[in-house]
Amino acid sequence: MEGINTITIVIIAINCLLSFKGFKDYHFFESYKFNIASIKRGEHIRMLSSGFLHADEAHLIFNMFTLYFFANGVIDYLGVFNFCLIYLGSLISGNLLTLLFNKHNLNYNAVGASGAVTGVLYAAILLNPHMRLGFIFLPIPIPAYVFGVGYLLYTIYGMKKRNDTIGHDAHFGGAIGGYSITLFMASWVLTENLLMVVLLAVPIFILLIMKKFNKL
Repeated sequence: MEGINTITIVIIAINCLLSFKGFKDYHFFESYKFNIASIKRGEHIRMLSSGFLHADEAHLIFNMFTLYFFANGVIDYLGVFNFCLIYLGSLISGNLLTLLFNKHNLNYNAVGASGAVTGVLYAAILLNPHMRLGFIFLPIPIPAYVFGVGYLLYTIYGMKKRNDTIGHDAHFGGAIGGYSITLFMASWVLTENLLMVVLLAVPIFILLIMKKFNKL
């Protein structure tokens, strides 16, 4: 991989600075985390600020490493400005979906850049769906679009079961943001990779149908 872009360094630095501030300052963390009741009272800054806080060092490291690995794949195609729009747009869309699915749970809390990072990941997959991804638990690399579809289906499962502390809603909302914004910015993807675009949309339609029929 070529050298890390300056904007990626800046985003990682901001995440680290604010997250470590939150680790040490309980009042700061509580004032800017995602909280349904507070947002409904008008504290809309939490829709953005919560995306730069993390629960612990492991949470922060995982998100920043994922961003590091996929940021260049988006910047190289779309440029720094559009990359920033995807990052921030995915962060907001992740929190919007979380708000929609948890609006009656006033005690719901969340933090993390997962929505933004997932949006960047899905933008990278749309722009280069044939790249291959390898994981420690899966030694044989798989096509990026296969991972994309599989991960969103797993996220729907997580949203339905709600038996862990992972922010599946934010992950899915971030993916929708990255998917939608990228298609708007790079319409050529529709002609060059139409099949992949359709395949990646399948889990989104499944989620909409399940939501309509109250299966989530």
